[in-house]
Amino acid sequence: MEEAAAQGERDPRGMKVAFFTESLFPLVDGVSRTLAQLFATLELRGVDFRVWSPFVPGPEVPWSGRVRRVPYVRFPLYKDYRVSLPVGHGAARELDAWKPDLVHVVSPTPMAAWAQRWARGSGVPVVSSFHTHFVSYFAYYGVPWLEGAGWRMLRRFYDRCDAVYAPSQSMIRELRDHGMQRLELWSRGIDLARFSPALRDPALRAQAGADEATPVLLMVSRLVKEKDLADLVRMERILAARGVAHRLVLVGDGPMRAELEAALPDAHFAGYQSGDALGRWYASGDVFVFPSTTETFGNVVLEAMASGLPAVVVDRGGPPDLVDGGRTGSVARANDPADLADRVEPLLRDAGLRARMGAEALRSARDRDWQAINGRLLDSYARVIARGPSAGGG
Repeated sequence: MEEAAAQGERDPRGMKVAFFTESLFPLVDGVSRTLAQLFATLELRGVDFRVWSPFVPGPEVPWSGRVRRVPYVRFPLYKDYRVSLPVGHGAARELDAWKPDLVHVVSPTPMAAWAQRWARGSGVPVVSSFHTHFVSYFAYYGVPWLEGAGWRMLRRFYDRCDAVYAPSQSMIRELRDHGMQRLELWSRGIDLARFSPALRDPALRAQAGADEATPVLLMVSRLVKEKDLADLVRMERILAARGVAHRLVLVGDGPMRAELEAALPDAHFAGYQSGDALGRWYASGDVFVFPSTTETFGNVVLEAMASGLPAVVVDRGGPPDLVDGGRTGSVARANDPADLADRVEPLLRDAGLRARMGAEALRSARDRDWQAINGRLLDSYARVIARGPSAGGG
């Protein structure tokens, strides 16, 4: 234990880490925002890093000069996403000359498999991080029979890694149940300047058709099938049938938007929001609801809590690890719209209850400091580098 602690305290300055990722600014999603926070920590702590990705940020991003663009094809189910192809001899020559201490692959793609092979051939340890529950998406797109093959593919990919970082204890348990090994926690933090109750904006509430006496039930998400939005529609109809006064507001965009607008004619659709505008929408809500069963962590849940909103989530994936039922929000049964409505209704009817839970949610979010979380990841990097590639890594 003392040896591990000593290794964990190793100064990260001088460490060299090569990243391979499909998600990077200017694409904005949970993965790209998480990596942006990590890269800011690496720069602050003097870690040298380079990134291979199909996306290259603009010059306003401090670390954009570290990014190398790679060839890609567009992801057929969601046109904004890109799948990188193996990067080839140019990347190999740069890596051979630069000599990284560690390779971090973010998604199980052809580029990541290439990076694993390069690392193994060069005696460099490889780590990965689990961000997106791809296998769970198959059922939403009519091919549930692919799930078994998907898990087998993931096991082969992650077995070639010396550490696999998952964002929640729930995901660690699920991955372990499917045969994954060398699992560690890399949680997520929150930028308390971007998400704060102080950003509440009455003009936005008026735009959504809600005065201060009408509670806003907020959801922020990509509008896609795998977020279980059919459950949201059924929950909203149950609340309407019970005469629960509120205004449903959906922030986000995606291929389901037109279908949802038809199914939820009384809801307000704010579209895609980012930056300061996103923070104002969160703070202008009263209760946050999130029916998704496919989240590995639930960044939007933490953002809502940091904005002072009690959160109602379901008991699958990462979000229930964030919500303390009865204190910071409530946890409903997965894929049970009636139970979801039962959990949301008391918060919409009782302003005092949601104020108390919202205050507790904010206190809970304030414990999640990005620098501390990413510092623990750097400690793990140092331990992996000290051990070297494992025999189990393949």
